[in-house]
Amino acid sequence: MEKGLTGLLRVQVIRGVNLAVRDLLSSDPYVILSMGKQRLKTRVIKRNTNPTWNENLTLVVSNPIMPIKFRVYDKDTFSRDDKMGDAELDIQPFMEAVNMDLKGVPSGTIIRKLIPSRQNCLAEVSCISWEVNTVVQDVCLRLRNVERGEVELQLKWIPVQREMIS
Repeated sequence: MEKGLTGLLRVQVIRGVNLAVRDLLSSDPYVILSMGKQRLKTRVIKRNTNPTWNENLTLVVSNPIMPIKFRVYDKDTFSRDDKMGDAELDIQPFMEAVNMDLKGVPSGTIIRKLIPSRQNCLAEVSCISWEVNTVVQDVCLRLRNVERGEVELQLKWIPVQREMIS
């Protein structure tokens, strides 16, 4: 395991909403998410501008100040894949919640609400909550550098036990 490991962040890429058309009538979208040198990718959903991925991708969090970057592409067979927008998610508020002492806090408690602004890619209010002994955040990101589109996801913290690190 990496030195300075904090834990694992499970990112469930749920779905895309009203994504841009990059082929004749539709698109074949997939998402690449990256944090530092880590890079993960969803599967391609054929001919769909409202794809449902429901894929869990897991990042190792060793530098919690680094944002997660999301890039959506249209898969092409005979040419370079087309860009369908990008977004960035600051995980510092999420990590602050992870580092709180939440023992005794009832499941379903909202720890913090993040409001969409010009400084973030949030399309709607994002709640960080305590769910069944872990921190969870539901997020809807508005894609930038494209005419339209959003990506819905959920972050879930997976603590790593000290024995696993050494």
